[in-house]
Amino acid sequence: MSTGVYDEKGAAYAEHAARNPWNDLYDRPAVLSLAGDVAGKRVLDVGCAAGHLSGLLAARGASVVGIDNSAVLVEIARSLWPASFVCADLAEPLEFPDASFDVVTASLVLHYLPDWTSPLAELRRVLVPGGVLVVSVHHPCEDWRWFDLPNYFATSLVTDRWTVAGEEMEVQYYHRPLSAVFSSLREAGFRVDDVVEPMPVPECAEVNPQAYESLTTKPRFLYFRAVA
Repeated sequence: MSTGVYDEKGAAYAEHAARNPWNDLYDRPAVLSLAGDVAGKRVLDVGCAAGHLSGLLAARGASVVGIDNSAVLVEIARSLWPASFVCADLAEPLEFPDASFDVVTASLVLHYLPDWTSPLAELRRVLVPGGVLVVSVHHPCEDWRWFDLPNYFATSLVTDRWTVAGEEMEVQYYHRPLSAVFSSLREAGFRVDDVVEPMPVPECAEVNPQAYESLTTKPRFLYFRAVA
């Protein structure tokens, strides 16, 4: 899993992720809601980036380890939040013992991976039996529409361009159909017990009315809670 753009633009991305409504007022609140009461629990935050979700989980009483494969973002996270942060690649085996976490969060990270088989197997391995995995990914219908993909059912590499803190970023990730998301989780041994297409928090309407209108009428991200 390449880290180039996030190492190169790490500081700009960290600033962007802290305050943009898609992360701050839509994604993180939805992940926290699905994670439930994490007080006293061991939480692995996968693809933690600059650690904003990790910090919120720690503030709710969790013992948090955040992992990301961008060394730049991991260093930024360490400077900001009272949690442990490790540079690790989700495409490789994780250096944690079996059953070492009660909850795993994977916020907007799995769509960067071409194959979910080994990563999901690793996440199930490090979860206790009955542990909870919370996943957010790009909504397949929205990516299919946005990129005008010729085949919704094909797993396709797409290239996106963002402006973050005044800097241009080019990122690549994978569109995959909804059926592939479900089958990947099931084949890894997870039982999906909730699927959510959330609304942004009400504050978003005041902070960014345009984002609020978009997020309340178009399905941007898709959320799953699955049990190991």
